Amino acid sequence: MSKLTDYGTLVLAELASETRNLASAGQVADATHIGRPTVSKLLKSLTRAGLVVSERGARGGYALARAPEQISAAQIIDALEGPVAITECSSVDGSCNIEQFCRVGRAWQRINRSIRNSLQQVSLADLQIDSEPPAGLNLKRDLTATTAQ
Repeated sequence: MSKLTDYGTLVLAELASETRNLASAGQVADATHIGRPTVSKLLKSLTRAGLVVSERGARGGYALARAPEQISAAQIIDALEGPVAITECSSVDGSCNIEQFCRVGRAWQRINRSIRNSLQQVSLADLQIDSEPPAGLNLKRDLTATTAQ
């Protein structure tokens, strides 16, 4: 993950903790200690992805498009980096010159699906909790089950 995705997650967490309905880019920048140009860029990307809504005007600002429990880590990464793909062949639009001869591509695709499934189970609300992973999330078990398929 890039630093921008880290920052984007902080921006979303700030919007989730906002007590007022809307927050300006400046307010989010001040609260997160991230530069305003970066926050503005992130808010535009997050709005395009449907994770954030914006309202123009003197009383305008930004807010989450839905509850933090309904925004997954996978959606955050997709919005800021594109779909999760740990190898070229595991990306949605992956095209490899040796795919027809490859003996490991399918394994990487299963691993990638397992990671994606795990990221879909973790919500923005979960990311804000400084504790154990959410109940039921067992990456080792999920990875074993997926690779056995």
